[in-house]
Amino acid sequence: MTSKKCDFCGANIIEMTYQETIQYLFEQLPMYQRTGKAAYKSGLENTYALDRHFGHPHRKYKTIHVAGTNGKGSVSHLLASVLQSAGYRTGLYTSPHLLDFRERIRVNGQMISEQAVTDFVEGNRAIIDRLHPSFFEMTVAMAFDYFAHQKIDVAVVEVGLGGRLDSTNIIMPDLSVITNIGLDHTMFLGHTLSAIAREKAGIIKEEVPVVIGRYQAETATVFNQVALEQTAPIYYAQQMFKIEKVERDDAFQRVHVVSDNFSGMFYLPLPGIYQQENLLTVLTSVMLLRKKGYAIGDDALYRGVEKVLEQTGLAGRWQIISRCPMTICDTGHNADGIERVVAQLKHTSHETMHIVWGMVNDKDICNILKLLPKDACYYFTRASIPRALDEKKLGEEAAKVGLQGKTYPNVQVAITAAKKNATDKDLIFIGGSTFVVAEALEK
Repeated sequence: MTSKKCDFCGANIIEMTYQETIQYLFEQLPMYQRTGKAAYKSGLENTYALDRHFGHPHRKYKTIHVAGTNGKGSVSHLLASVLQSAGYRTGLYTSPHLLDFRERIRVNGQMISEQAVTDFVEGNRAIIDRLHPSFFEMTVAMAFDYFAHQKIDVAVVEVGLGGRLDSTNIIMPDLSVITNIGLDHTMFLGHTLSAIAREKAGIIKEEVPVVIGRYQAETATVFNQVALEQTAPIYYAQQMFKIEKVERDDAFQRVHVVSDNFSGMFYLPLPGIYQQENLLTVLTSVMLLRKKGYAIGDDALYRGVEKVLEQTGLAGRWQIISRCPMTICDTGHNADGIERVVAQLKHTSHETMHIVWGMVNDKDICNILKLLPKDACYYFTRASIPRALDEKKLGEEAAKVGLQGKTYPNVQVAITAAKKNATDKDLIFIGGSTFVVAEALEK
């Protein structure tokens, strides 16, 4: 780490390498994904201050806002891929990342450069040190500023946590999307579906259309009320489009979708059954964007869905790591997401199932463990973050609900043990936490 004088104001500027920059971000700024509740800030004061500092960059391009308990990352990537296929220079902001911080900020699928990250932090250390923003607040500011400098046409912006008080909620989007509601982050968002829905409904803006991915009676009442208050047209994706037929393979699915005036077969390179719901959400969103004047032809729509992996870098969603034995990972980490993962595991061919499992310590541990299959061999482990639940404690809790297995000090050791015990006809599944999946994908 070195320093130099600023050519304009004469102040000292600390020069850092990219690795030093990332270390600074992770260690000096409170990061929810790593430390949990201590990093959560319930107001938008810092976000507005940063926005003023950078000259309100999000006003220089169009935006689409995506919230929800599960599926918001997949929907964001799919929408970005469709927009990119339609010729729009497209920004994509998502969180958390799996392997590289730069995954969070992309333009036309390309991650922000290491130099851009370093330059941003070096050039703005004064306001960062003065405001002490959270890691997420700072990252949102970086993304919005970078998108403006990159002269994008439109940004797809994924909400981090909740919606109403999320740092991304300063934008005035062309479209708001809420995928579904499940019980997650209850210490911040509430302990009922309706309470959580109200927090996520905070992204519904005046006269801005909103798409709801999944119709749930308990949450629909909330969404309808907020939409009415905001005079925002509201659309439920499952009422706009229907799935006529599905052909599935290990690595993809062909989904035939129909509506009153549409019929199409989509090649979806995401084999998770839950992606069918996300596809309907994307199709409804595209329909509304077209009404807003977006030039998205059917060719761009089909191509965007088919090319989502290569065009956006989406990873960790029912991802096949190897085929001998079949090894799959998925980032589902709350009750709703894990229920869907377990349902798909039951329909995946295997003789013996081996599950490498780790969790963070602020989830509903017992109730989530009750959802897991009891006839699998378990390898309880922990990711290398402060929030990770101790693997021995996890093993003890699992035993109480009838899950049997051994404990391992880290993810790679657990995976190695599973591979050693599995035959070519067995199935290895890796999950429980985004951070466990991230370490499984490390080369």
